[in-house]
Amino acid sequence: MSIKEVTDFLVKLALAEDVGRGDITTLTVIAKGQKAKAVITAKEDGVIAGLAIATEVFRHVDHRVRFAPKVKDGAFVKKGKVVAVVSGSARAILTGERTALNFLQHLSGIATTTSQFVKKLNSKKVKMLDTRKTTPGLRVLEKYAVRCGGGVNHRMGLYDAILIKDNHEKLAGGIGRAIARVKGQGSSSKKIEVEAGTLAQVKQAIAMKADRILLDNMTLKTLRRAVKLCKKAGIKTEASGGVNLANVRAIDRTGVDYISVGALTHSAPALDINLKIV
Repeated sequence: MSIKEVTDFLVKLALAEDVGRGDITTLTVIAKGQKAKAVITAKEDGVIAGLAIATEVFRHVDHRVRFAPKVKDGAFVKKGKVVAVVSGSARAILTGERTALNFLQHLSGIATTTSQFVKKLNSKKVKMLDTRKTTPGLRVLEKYAVRCGGGVNHRMGLYDAILIKDNHEKLAGGIGRAIARVKGQGSSSKKIEVEAGTLAQVKQAIAMKADRILLDNMTLKTLRRAVKLCKKAGIKTEASGGVNLANVRAIDRTGVDYISVGALTHSAPALDINLKIV
């Protein structure tokens, strides 16, 4: 599904979940024709992502509401920066407020976390990757937020890349057999990435001519040795497992080509953003 298709579906679902049969507080307190203007403001420093879906939330509530972004997705903003101005039906603004902010805060949190990791890197050659550890249903948007933060998407799903992981290896009878089975199909044009947790497994993957080796949960010493072996064989490397802001720079120095971090999407704290009527 495209971002547009996902956005439309998710906005309808989120509004149905939150509004249900109607915003009874707003319908009771606010006059039908009352107009209002509100500002959406960043309450802390961070990278913005999700303006388009926030716009769609208000459009779905009332197509006449005007949502005017003051920054672009991917922009770094300081605390106190006005991110957007919303004007039109007071009822529509209040009804759409929480749903719009939920999307905007969550996606901006991912973009901000990704940016923090990217800024830690020593080399511009190393690419910071996300994983499939995403919120069910939100993957397209969350991976978009990673790109807003300067990261790079790994595979979108099981359908677009071959990654032989430890459980595949166990069931196939080892790395060598797993890779052989893929190569034996003969029809796949996809590059083969294989997970390796030991130097012995790295050597097996090299011998079977894997295209990329995911070096999983290795110590820095082992990681450096693995990278050296892979470079000698002309194979790309990806470090994964236990990566955090405190150690990502040291991992970068080992010479890996990619670093993948599940925390970009599964643990990113929401960016504090609010909406106030002015």
